[in-house]
Amino acid sequence: MNENERGGPSRRALIGWGGAGLALGAAAAGGGVALSHDGPAPASAGSGGAVEFHGPHQAGIATPVQDRLHFAAFDVKTEDRAEFVQLLKDWTAAARLMTAGKPVGEGAYGGLAEAPPDDTGEALGLSPSRLTLTVGFGPSLFERFGLADRRPAALADLPKFPGDNLDKSRTGGDLCVQACADDPQVAVHAIRNLARVGFGKVAVRWSQLGFGKTSSTTPDAQTPRNLMGFKDGTRNIAGTETARLDKHVWVSASDGDAKSAWMTGGSYLVARRIRMNIETWDRASLQEQEDVFGRDKGEGAPVGKAKEHDAPFLKAMKPDAHVRLAHPDSNDGITILRRGYSFTDGTDGLGRLDAGLFFLAYQRDVREGFIPLQRRLSAHDALNEYIQHVGSAVFAVPPGVRDSHDWWGRALFSKEA
Repeated sequence: MNENERGGPSRRALIGWGGAGLALGAAAAGGGVALSHDGPAPASAGSGGAVEFHGPHQAGIATPVQDRLHFAAFDVKTEDRAEFVQLLKDWTAAARLMTAGKPVGEGAYGGLAEAPPDDTGEALGLSPSRLTLTVGFGPSLFERFGLADRRPAALADLPKFPGDNLDKSRTGGDLCVQACADDPQVAVHAIRNLARVGFGKVAVRWSQLGFGKTSSTTPDAQTPRNLMGFKDGTRNIAGTETARLDKHVWVSASDGDAKSAWMTGGSYLVARRIRMNIETWDRASLQEQEDVFGRDKGEGAPVGKAKEHDAPFLKAMKPDAHVRLAHPDSNDGITILRRGYSFTDGTDGLGRLDAGLFFLAYQRDVREGFIPLQRRLSAHDALNEYIQHVGSAVFAVPPGVRDSHDWWGRALFSKEA
């Protein structure tokens, strides 16, 4: 355990017997959120181990894709730069504990009876479940705290694409946290506790739960299927393909100019909530469905091929087939790392399933990745008859937390960095 996690004042000392109403606000101001409480040993699970939190890149990008997602976009409420920086430090300390399977602060019990506990407690006894927490900064954040001259050009505002029907309540955000885990309760617990730590300084703008990963960064894993029943992300970048990651995902020191040097080792994230017209799709013939994608539904093989991973012959597909239009050979080599999830959020007022794909894509430059690719798809893709983009956001995902003294965003906010 690092010094900051062991060496801070106790919760009782920070709040005092008469000040229970101060709760986490006082603890955060004094750095108390980072206190350690081991709690009960996490239960063992076959795939429930901890993912290393520290490293040159944030976990949750090239990491083997977990089964569940809780994604949240936040609005910043504080105008105090120092208070916001302290929040990033407190979030980092809390994330360091939760990704190791430990509760936040002094834990969910055993503290001051007159004050809310530091941890909400629903993950007690659960394994880390490969939890990763990935933080990103939205374009609107750079309108605050004197950061205007540090916004990278690669963090481009997304244009309005043909067919977009964006809900403002599901669009944008000053910053985001992507929580991925194999246990949905672990992912929800992580977002819930970060929101609690940030109370008064940030507020959730919108969030999305996801299940059934729709892509994989593990080459030997079976390619998952989306809610349309087709394998998705067959040619996705693997987490072991360091050369492709360096070329297409990680920001290089040679990218941009001095104002974006803080992003070296980071990436740019596009998040899109894509609703599927499930009822219409379910009435389409099998031939129509396969023509739309350019692959067969059973094996996932491209048209005219036998196996999923056979090199596709694009000209054998219909001109508006999704695979043909999205393939790098059709887009001057544009390649993005996909990390999407399926979602179902009940039904709408007409009894139709509110379901689809929560699309997450990482790239080295939004202007050279998602934007030109989506322009092509939104204009010609046969899949557009069955989908609609209803939520959207873009974020600069800074480099990883390198050690116990580092914190999310340090290179952006610290002049000495």
